[in-house]
Amino acid sequence: MMINRRTFSTLLAAGAAATLVSTRGTATPPLPTKARNVVLVHGLFADGSCWTEVIARLQVAAVNVTSVQNPLTTLPEAVASAQRVLERQDGPTVLVGHSFSGMIVTEAGVHPNVSALVYVAARAPDAGEDYTALAKTYPTPPATAGIVFDGDEGRLSEEAFLRDFAGDLPAAKAKVLYAVQEPFQKALLTGKTTQAAWRSKPSFYAVSTEDRTINPDLERFMAKRMGAKTIEVKASHLSMISHPQVITRLILEAAGHEA
Repeated sequence: MMINRRTFSTLLAAGAAATLVSTRGTATPPLPTKARNVVLVHGLFADGSCWTEVIARLQVAAVNVTSVQNPLTTLPEAVASAQRVLERQDGPTVLVGHSFSGMIVTEAGVHPNVSALVYVAARAPDAGEDYTALAKTYPTPPATAGIVFDGDEGRLSEEAFLRDFAGDLPAAKAKVLYAVQEPFQKALLTGKTTQAAWRSKPSFYAVSTEDRTINPDLERFMAKRMGAKTIEVKASHLSMISHPQVITRLILEAAGHEA
């Protein structure tokens, strides 16, 4: 279905009712630089197409969008894939990450083209931090038990994917997403960031309150620690698919656009 500007405005207005917005942290983030470029990065159990609904809405808003195909091999290789895309941008760029790719945003976000960071139910470690150890200080989310390995290649079981990863999506849509999930390599999970871009860049965070893949309280902790402008979305881990208008609104705010 084509999205015209009137429909787009209506969707954004409707999306506002689906969120509880709050500013967290000790200081209000500085106003973001006006940006016409957005780079999106996907996490585990997905590929770049998981951003389709957000991409369509950003394009209606005349934003230049690129969705990175994260190789899900090692953290350095994943960061390099995002950096190559950032190099191609022609000016200020909002870097957006979902889930695991918050690691990539945190590392690659120091790139000079990056004007702001957006985390969508995403990891947000500090430089050199052991994210796994940090996550263990909170109750283990249900999806963790659904990860299965074939040698060094990991994926989410169908049951866990439908229930714990995409729990608020229509079953038929969730099954399609399950069918195209990209497997990841064990080595990816051992990587640590060496930099924390959120310490120097305006940051925004969308907490998924019904998340069964990353503990929502861990998301809140990371958002508060970085002093991010934070919204809470009543959504599963896949808020950018179940509530794309809300996530689009946050990205446009990070890009200095009036929603």
